[in-house]
Amino acid sequence: MLRIWGRVNSINVQKVMWAVAELKLPHERLDAGMQFGVVNTPEYRKMNPNGRVPTIDYDGFVLWESNVIVRYLYAKHGPRRTLEQGYAAEKWMDWTTSTAAAPITTIFWQLIRTPAEKRDVAAVELALKQAGDIFKVADDALASQPYLSGGDFGMGDIPFGAFANRWYQLPIERPAHANLSRYYERLKSRPAYRQHVMIPLT
Repeated sequence: MLRIWGRVNSINVQKVMWAVAELKLPHERLDAGMQFGVVNTPEYRKMNPNGRVPTIDYDGFVLWESNVIVRYLYAKHGPRRTLEQGYAAEKWMDWTTSTAAAPITTIFWQLIRTPAEKRDVAAVELALKQAGDIFKVADDALASQPYLSGGDFGMGDIPFGAFANRWYQLPIERPAHANLSRYYERLKSRPAYRQHVMIPLT
């Protein structure tokens, strides 16, 4: 049995839940983190010493780090891929974490989770500029293929797709990235994306 610890408004948990839904895996999700606590208990810290979410236990195999969990689930249950197809998708997963995540996270925390009187306006403005430039990289790639994973949806789309949703839901002005907008519409057509990623920002 696949058990997943994490709260639904965590973007990292959303990645895992989206993957689980795409792969149609039986599972149980347990609320953990922020208002739910759990993550600082000795039992949880034994599984994940970082005290973060998500963490999974799949028939006794414990794993943490959302991108690694997505990779594992796709390796175990996903469609067969060539080595080249797999790494072509994985580069976008790592790029999302190393490059795209930081400015989106800054904007999200400042505009959604920080009271208006405490917001760092300069930090938001800088992050908006950075995000616009970063998202152009994805926009350019999507000019020649429908998904970051290639011709078909795959695990390479999951981390970036989660951050793309925040980009489009945040109350901001965005550059007109036509290829990215069409990509987002394709993601929105996926029931698993609508269920697990397209939830109100909190």
